[in-house]
Amino acid sequence: MINYVDLRQPVAEAGLRISELGLVAGTWGNLSLRGDNPDRIAITPSGRPYCDLSAADVVIVDSKGQIIEGLKPSSELALHLAIYKARPDVKAITHTHSLYATACAVARVSIPSCLEELVQAVGGGVEVARYALPGTSELADAVVEALSDRNAALMANHGVVACGPSLREAILVAQLVEKAAQIHSIATQLGGVHRLDDDDIILMRKFYLEKYMQR
Repeated sequence: MINYVDLRQPVAEAGLRISELGLVAGTWGNLSLRGDNPDRIAITPSGRPYCDLSAADVVIVDSKGQIIEGLKPSSELALHLAIYKARPDVKAITHTHSLYATACAVARVSIPSCLEELVQAVGGGVEVARYALPGTSELADAVVEALSDRNAALMANHGVVACGPSLREAILVAQLVEKAAQIHSIATQLGGVHRLDDDDIILMRKFYLEKYMQR
């Protein structure tokens, strides 16, 4: 039996990390990591607190969601699989419930491309996916649509999805979305939000991908 420690251990450590950062509470939220073999995906289990999560708890599934090793996977497995299918560039996904970003999701207010760090890591602003019940294929389709070619989306009345080429990058994106949501909220109260120019967004994203991420 293969133990898939190279997939399971990073997911367990990332679960502890998002808990420590306050991006999730209790057992809500989920994480996954796609291996070099795209038909092997590690995902957090259902109903396990992140503070107690071990590598052995992490579930291994194939690209169709069939369990290879482990117990019951996260109820949002369909969401993760849909994103991986639509986005070959994505290797890791986090689904979090951070305070300000979730407030935007509840208000169904997108986060505009107003912060330099955000547009560099995400590729632009963060759109709100249309509402659908948790764990459904309808929700998965809505999030894939809202993501498009960007690395984050808000789930209406639910939370945040952030993704990237690694768990480290996906968690960073989740942090930046929360920061941008908080700044957006404050700036709105101060008189309004000024969006960055599209040409500048393209240049900053290009720099981030070609220079910053290569360090």
